[in-house]
Parts: sequence; structure tokens; C-alpha cells
Amino acid sequence: MTRGPVPNRSDDLARPRERKGSDIVSVTKGLSRPASAPMPDPQWHPIARQLWDALAVSGQADFYEQSDWAMAFSLCDDLSHYKNSTKRSGQMLQTIYSAMERLLVTEGDRRRVRIELHEPEDDTEPASVLAIAAYKRDLGLGA
Repeated sequence: MTRGPVPNRSDDLARPRERKGSDIVSVTKGLSRPASAPMPDPQWHPIARQLWDALAVSGQADFYEQSDWAMAFSLCDDLSHYKNSTKRSGQMLQTIYSAMERLLVTEGDRRRVRIELHEPEDDTEPASVLAIAAYKRDLGLGA
């Protein structure tokens, strides 16, 4: 993970990073294995449960391995303990949030490691195209 400010999205760059003279870091590859999220603890604090449920449906979950789900479970359990506690430590909360960064919970966390989630491609034509086609049809100028 790189430190410093959150990098721009690749779509926002005038040219690719590799053309800007940045070092291209080679990637070591392995096989991904099927992973599934364990059932959340029914005793968790509502905020920890909300975070767990959000992780399960968020785009970064596509990249989660079983160990990531185990770490997320542990962190949600820690967060629940923290939220249910009457005496709270700022250091404990900071530690939990820091660990959550490694699970790429926020957009900034994902952008630091060059992961960008995009909206699914829409197969329908834009409204402007449909409006122009309807206008042409109404004028008898073709389909």
C-alpha cells in the first residue's frame, strides 16, 4: 500500500502512469479460490452488523479470499466490542479503522492500491439518442 495522498482515478489522468515515467511494478500471481462470507454474529452491535452487511454486497468483496473474510469477521467483532463498551479507547478505534483500510473498505483505500470500482455497463441507449430517433421518425426522416 502506498502512503501519501489518494492517487487520481486512472480515468482522470491525461495519460497512463507508465507513460509518465513511473516505475512499473511487476506482479506475482497466484490462483484465487472460492470464498464465502461466514454468518455474522447475531450479538454484534448494529453498526458492526451494518458494516458486515455492507462488506458482503460491496464491489471489493469480489477480491476477498477466505482469509479476508476471517479478518473482516474479527474486525467487526472488535468493533462490536468497542461500540458496546462503556469505556472506549481512541487508540482501539484507530487500530480497528487502520485494519479496515487493508480490507479496502473505502474508495480512498481502494484507489491507493489501484483498484477502481465502476458502475455496471448500461445496455440501453441514452435518452438523448432515443429522443433524436423519435424526433426523426415524427418528421418522417427514417428510423
